[in-house]
Amino acid sequence: MRLARIALISAIALIVLFKVYLLLTIISHGADFLACEVTKIVDGDTLYCEKPDKNELKIRLIGIDAPESYKTAKAYRDAERSDKSIEKIKEMGDMSKAYISSMIKTGDRVTLELDVQTEDKYGRTLAYIYLPDGSMLNELMVKEGYAKVMTIPPNVKYQERFIEAEKYARENQRGIWSE
Repeated sequence: MRLARIALISAIALIVLFKVYLLLTIISHGADFLACEVTKIVDGDTLYCEKPDKNELKIRLIGIDAPESYKTAKAYRDAERSDKSIEKIKEMGDMSKAYISSMIKTGDRVTLELDVQTEDKYGRTLAYIYLPDGSMLNELMVKEGYAKVMTIPPNVKYQERFIEAEKYARENQRGIWSE
């Protein structure tokens, strides 16, 4: 009973500290943050999120590129470039989607951080996603080997962090780098 109470107090303290961190970041960097609730996971770098005003956004994670989990034109291009079969690309895409689905679920509340360019040419909101524990989903996807670094200017705010995360994933043969 005492351990459960300590765990609960610790969890509440972490949440409060994360919210203070976000507030200080907003004040010091002028960053744009949005709270939202996850409504659907499409693949390893795309999901849907509902804002408090009930508007739904299609989110594309900034700075990363996860393998395709469907046989799309991009999946065929990736297969050709990498000398991997389309089936292997799809398998890696399924692994990437499974990982992101293990990190967030429909109904989870997350925080979006916007960068310089807030939308791509397809109308998707470009964002860094922070989980309730304060970790950045984009970075975790790369560090655990379920996505590669793909920075497109002007959204390069965390490029160096992502490069280090990919280096770690490669060196430790994580996720897509395990073969």
